[in-house]
Amino acid sequence: MTQQPSHRGLRAGLALLVATSIAGLATPALSQNVPVPKPAPKLREGGAQMSAQDKTPATTGATQAAPNPVIPNPNRNVPANVFATFDANQKAQAARVSSYLSSLQTLVGNFVQVGPDGSRTKGDFYIQKPGKVRFEYDDPSPIAIVADGSALAVRDRKLATQDIYPLSQTPLRFLLSDRIDLLKDTNVVSVTADDVYISVTIEEKQALIGTSRLMLMVGVKDGQLKQWTVTDPQGYDTTVAVYNLDSTRKVDPGLFKIDFTNYVTPAN
Repeated sequence: MTQQPSHRGLRAGLALLVATSIAGLATPALSQNVPVPKPAPKLREGGAQMSAQDKTPATTGATQAAPNPVIPNPNRNVPANVFATFDANQKAQAARVSSYLSSLQTLVGNFVQVGPDGSRTKGDFYIQKPGKVRFEYDDPSPIAIVADGSALAVRDRKLATQDIYPLSQTPLRFLLSDRIDLLKDTNVVSVTADDVYISVTIEEKQALIGTSRLMLMVGVKDGQLKQWTVTDPQGYDTTVAVYNLDSTRKVDPGLFKIDFTNYVTPAN
């Protein structure tokens, strides 16, 4: 028997990923029925661009198997101190992560997402900074996430709907910033490192919603992004691990276009 909650669980996980909480931190500008967008054009061999049709993004090394995401301890207690101070080593680690994120202009790869209920979904992602990203979830998921630099859409091809969010209200903006200094531009509450990962936790507080967190994890050896975890105000985690990363491939700009055909701008 097919479990119906899986589709609902996926949408809940997406809400955590793109807006921390659909019911809270980022209210959709509008839910709308939209035509199913046409696939972006794919260039022939010899072209430099790629589209969502290329389900296995090219990488600079050997193709990797999907990793097992590191799931944070749900009982962890991260100090929530806006005046947190860090020693020289922690500052150096945060600076390393900031430098890496700022150096990226494009990034293509695969991802594995683990929702609060433990469900796993996979797919491909495409980033073009500043502010543009596309997440394509593998079948049978009908979901795609697209950010065009200012707005972010969560599309459901099966229902022919999409929810629109301001990109500025989603945790993804930290990953998509052209340049960022985590210690100066965000509220960093924790910087830790072991033999495998450097972990930086960013906290955001909103009076009416509560506290949310974004934990970024970068590999110690290769300095590449490995995963992030979004914690919503209710304490539920959604973790996304990325692999087969390629920061040299140009990405088709058409991937980041949001179809606003039936979108009506709310009155000021």
